[in-house]
Amino acid sequence: MGKCDGRCTLLVICSLQLVAALQRQVFDFLGYQWAPILANFLHIMAVILGMFGTVQFRFRYLIFYAVWLVVWVGWNSFIICFYLEVGNLSQDRDFLMTFNTSLHRSWWMEHGPGCLVTPVLDSRMAPDDHHVITVSGCLLDYQYIEVLSSAIQILLALFGFVYACYVSKVFQDDEDSCEYLSLLTKIVALEKTDPELDVCFVCFFIAPTDSANQSYLTRHHMTLFL
Repeated sequence: MGKCDGRCTLLVICSLQLVAALQRQVFDFLGYQWAPILANFLHIMAVILGMFGTVQFRFRYLIFYAVWLVVWVGWNSFIICFYLEVGNLSQDRDFLMTFNTSLHRSWWMEHGPGCLVTPVLDSRMAPDDHHVITVSGCLLDYQYIEVLSSAIQILLALFGFVYACYVSKVFQDDEDSCEYLSLLTKIVALEKTDPELDVCFVCFFIAPTDSANQSYLTRHHMTLFL
């Protein structure tokens, strides 16, 4: 039951990450934010891979998913610093989100809750393919919406990282146990085929599930070493 709970919890976290990433991808496309679009695409692929690894008991996929989450936390931390203009970062000077190909800002800049957009006509500040606007009355500025979105991504990534490490460890332990049980089965079969054959093997520990299994494993263990 514990293993199922861990897997189910990780699948729920991955599902939330997928929904949040798809929602973010839509708004980044509307705002022509090319760098976040690329990062979101890679994140969606990693989350799908993590879900596949959880369902198919592939702990290596979960390890890759966990490593990606570390990178994802770093990327979202950078986005928070960028929109809060930490250090030398400046939204008016650095157009990193568009790879310096355009002057577009976040989609939330003009479409935030309560925002009133007023176009500035006959402005000489705007390039040929842009227009100048003034935004007022926003209940929440677009910088803080982007920061909140990144904070949610970081929170989900932290939970995903913890559960991915836990579930991958469970999968790895189960895989090792299966290998041990397979080895024991082959040795028991070999003993039954030729009881006089002197068989040597490395002793390993298998936790018994009940008293019957315990006596069975102990009996064959002693028989093989006699």
